[in-house]
Amino acid sequence: MSNLAEKEPFIPTASVSTSITLSSEQFDKLVSRSAKSSGIANPAALGLAAFALTTFVLSAFNAGNYLIDIRLEPVVLPLALFYGGLAQVLAGMWEFKLNNVFGATAFTSYGAFWMSFAGYVHIIVPHIKQYGNVKKATSLFLLAWFIFTLIMNVAALKVSKFLLVLFTILDVTFLLLFLGNFFNIPLIVNIGGWFGILTAFVAWYGSAAVVINSTFKRQVLPLGVYS
Repeated sequence: MSNLAEKEPFIPTASVSTSITLSSEQFDKLVSRSAKSSGIANPAALGLAAFALTTFVLSAFNAGNYLIDIRLEPVVLPLALFYGGLAQVLAGMWEFKLNNVFGATAFTSYGAFWMSFAGYVHIIVPHIKQYGNVKKATSLFLLAWFIFTLIMNVAALKVSKFLLVLFTILDVTFLLLFLGNFFNIPLIVNIGGWFGILTAFVAWYGSAAVVINSTFKRQVLPLGVYS
C-alpha cells in the first residue's frame, strides 16, 4: 500500500491510497514467476511429497497390527533418512533461496525430524532400553515436535487454508502419539496412526496441487492461498 497523494491548494486534506488484492490463482502465478526469476522451480512439491510418503508408511505401523505386521517397521528407516529426511532438507534450502521463511523452516525442520527419528530408532533406542521405559523418552521426543508444530500452525493461519488444515491434523497426530507413549496406551497410539495417515494424504494433495497447477499453467487443485 502506498500514499500517492500530493496536497493541492484547493484540496487541503485529500489523500489517495491504493491497495492490491490478489486472488489465489494470481498469487500462485506470482510465486511461480518469483521462483523462475530465482532460477529454481517451486520446491514445495518435493518437500510435501517426501513428508507425505514417509508419514504414511510410519503411520500405517502406528495404526496397529491389523494393517501390517509391526515387525516390518524398520522399512521406515531408509525412507526417513533419504526421502523424508534428505529430500526435505534440500527442499528447505531451496525455500531459503526463494526467501520463504515459512517453507524453509518447515521443510528443513521436518527433514531433520525424520533424520533424527531414524538415528533415534536405530542407534539410541537399543542403548537406552537398559535404563528404563523407552516410551517415556519417545514421548518427550514427540512432545517437543508437537510444540514446534503448534508454532507452525499459528503461522499457517496467514499462509493458506491447505497449510492450516495440514498442520492442524499434524498437531493432533503428534499429541495423540505423545499421550499414547507417555501413558503407555496402545489404542491412543493407533488413533494417532490413523490421524498420521490422514496427514499424509493431505500433504500428498498439496504436493499434487503444486505439480499439477505448475504443469497445466493454471489452478486445477486449489490451495486456498491468502492474498
